Amino acid sequence: MIQTPYYLIDKSKLMRNMQVIDRLREGSGAKTLLALKCFATWSVFDLMREHMDGTTSSSLFELRLGREKFGGETHAYSVAWADHEIDEAVSHADKIIFNSIGQLTRFEAASAGIQRGLRLNPRFSTSGFDLADPARPFSRLGEWDVSRIETVMDRITGFMIHYNCENRDFGLFDEQLGRIEREFGRLLERVQWVSLGGGIHFTGEGYPVDDLAARLKAFAGKFGVQVYLEPGEAAITNTTTLEVTVLDLLNNGKDLAIVDSSIEAHMLDLLIYREPARLPRTGDHEYQICGKSCLAGDIFGDARFERPLKVGDRISVQDAAGYTMVKKNWFNGVKMPAIAIRELDGSIRLVRDFGYEDYASSLS
Repeated sequence: MIQTPYYLIDKSKLMRNMQVIDRLREGSGAKTLLALKCFATWSVFDLMREHMDGTTSSSLFELRLGREKFGGETHAYSVAWADHEIDEAVSHADKIIFNSIGQLTRFEAASAGIQRGLRLNPRFSTSGFDLADPARPFSRLGEWDVSRIETVMDRITGFMIHYNCENRDFGLFDEQLGRIEREFGRLLERVQWVSLGGGIHFTGEGYPVDDLAARLKAFAGKFGVQVYLEPGEAAITNTTTLEVTVLDLLNNGKDLAIVDSSIEAHMLDLLIYREPARLPRTGDHEYQICGKSCLAGDIFGDARFERPLKVGDRISVQDAAGYTMVKKNWFNGVKMPAIAIRELDGSIRLVRDFGYEDYASSLS
C-alpha cells in the first residue's frame, strides 16, 4: 500500500467528465481550455488532451506548463504582466488576454505577433463569496466601460468574460448571458472569439448539457464568434480523493480523530471558504476529523462510520482535486501528499512522492 497522505486520481472518473466535455463540444462548436489555476497535475494530461483543446493560465509559470505539458491552444492571461515577463509569455502563447486597457496599451508592441484579447467585466457574477467575486465593488478584474473599450477595438480580436462560479443553474446562466448580449453586443459583434470563462458546473449530476450546447451555439451564431469555455472544476470534479490515516484518537467532549494531513497545507480552500470536507456520512459512530498541524482550526469536518475508528484506519476525503493540489504547501513542514493515479484497468501507480529535500529546497 502507498504510504499516506496521497492524492489518488481515478482516470475512469476523469474519463466520465471528459465524455461530457466531448458532448458539449460536439453540440455547441465551443472549444474547451483547461483552467490550470484549478488543476495542473500534468500526469493525467495524456488523457485530458484527447478531449480538450488546450489550456488557459493565470501566470507565466502556468502558461509555460500548459504549452510544454498539455499542448494544443494556449491562452495567456494574467491580472498584470511584468516587463520582464511579457516577451516569454508571448513566446508560449497563441492568444494573450490583457486584464486592462492600460496593460494592452503598454504591451501593444511586444504582443503584436499574436492575437490579443481583453478581459471584460460585466459587473455581475454568480459567486456567493466576496473573496471570489470578480464583480465585487471596485473590482480590478477587467474593463466594463463600453465607450473606453471601443477606443481599443482595433487592437484586439476577442474577449474573455469570467463571471460564473460553481453555477449549477442553467436558467441563471441563460439569463446572464442574455444580459451580456444586450449590454455588450455592439462590442461582441466586432471580435472573432469570446471566452466565457469557467465556473459552469456542466458535469454535475442532472445538468442539461444539451441545453447549454444549444445556447452556446446560438450565441456563437448571433455574433459570428468562436466560443471558448475554461472549465476547471467541471473537468476534474469527483475524480480525486485525499487518502489519509488516523494517527490518534481522543475525546474532549467529542470524539476526535487526528489524521496525517492538514487542511491548511493540503486542502486550503476548505479553510478559506469555511467549508467541510466531503467525508463518510453513514453509520452510528461520529468523529470530528482533525489535521495534524498546530493550527487550532485545522479541522476537516465531522464524519460518521459504520464502526469505531482505530489508529491506523484509512479515510478517503472525496473531491480533493480542484483548487487543492495547486494550493498545497509546506505549512508546519507536514509531509506533502504524494500523487497516485488509478489507471483505467484499475491498477494504481505512484507518480510522485515528496520528501525532506523538496521541503528544504522550497526555502533557502
